Amino acid sequence: MAIPDYQTLMLPLLKLASDGQLHAVRDSVNRLADQFELTEDERQLLFASGSELFAGRVGWARTYLKQAGLLAAPRRGTFKITDVGSALLATDPQRIDNRTLLQYSSFVRFITRAKDASDETGAAASPPLSPAAMPGPINESTRFFAATEQTPEEAIASADRHLRESLEAEVLDRIKQVSPAFFERLVIDVLVTMGYGGTRADAGRAIGKSGDGGIDGIINEDRLGLDVIYVQAKRWEGTVGRPEIQKFAGALQGQRATKGVFITTSTFTREARDFAGSIALKIILIDGERLAALMVEHDVGVARIGSYVLKRLDNDYFDPA
Repeated sequence: MAIPDYQTLMLPLLKLASDGQLHAVRDSVNRLADQFELTEDERQLLFASGSELFAGRVGWARTYLKQAGLLAAPRRGTFKITDVGSALLATDPQRIDNRTLLQYSSFVRFITRAKDASDETGAAASPPLSPAAMPGPINESTRFFAATEQTPEEAIASADRHLRESLEAEVLDRIKQVSPAFFERLVIDVLVTMGYGGTRADAGRAIGKSGDGGIDGIINEDRLGLDVIYVQAKRWEGTVGRPEIQKFAGALQGQRATKGVFITTSTFTREARDFAGSIALKIILIDGERLAALMVEHDVGVARIGSYVLKRLDNDYFDPA
């Protein structure tokens, strides 16, 4: 079963709390994972940031239900149903989602940050607010939110992935336009930034100086030079096939080498990849797309224009031991 989105989790989470007892968030994650028959891989699927995808969706479902006044959080990491939540369940809803929550004034204020006098009085539960009673600007500003199926964290991750993929495509396009000499320096910069080749001067002397039997250069695997890696780095117009990899492997054997990296601006055929993976030698194939991705990851040929930091509540600050 596919991992349910956070809106699909709202009703099951509210029903889980329908017994009126205090529930631990972590326990609810496991119970809902069992309910939706998620595999172990699906339960452990992570964002790029390292946080758990499914647990995050349960957490956002809980947060939104709490902001609507349907759940309360008496203690850290816990929740229980409120009278407002029980009243909603009594209507036997088939689904609870953002459109449902937008009927509650506290949730509308949470989304729009349009604080009113009730915030000052600390009103605990908010009665349903019919869509017709919403002011025009609120209706307009919540229209997109009501339709989205992504949590805020997922939306940020999705936008980051889209921006990164677009940048990588631009980088690859520029790589294919540079001169062979510039490409050689580019490869040096990437390898040194990744921690190979010792200093840039050392790597610069090594790359492009061998030209011996299909080997373009030799670089240190570590800064102490305890082991070396043989490199083939070529701007390639067509797809690199098995014969080119076989030639490189033969060159490695001629040098009694065990490790090599073949870098190209194009792609490798499946036969080439299968061959590289079937031999005793350790040969890493880096095509144009992966090279561009490594450049973006290690800030080679790209400039940072801004950064965004995701933060969460520091419960230890508010609840010291």
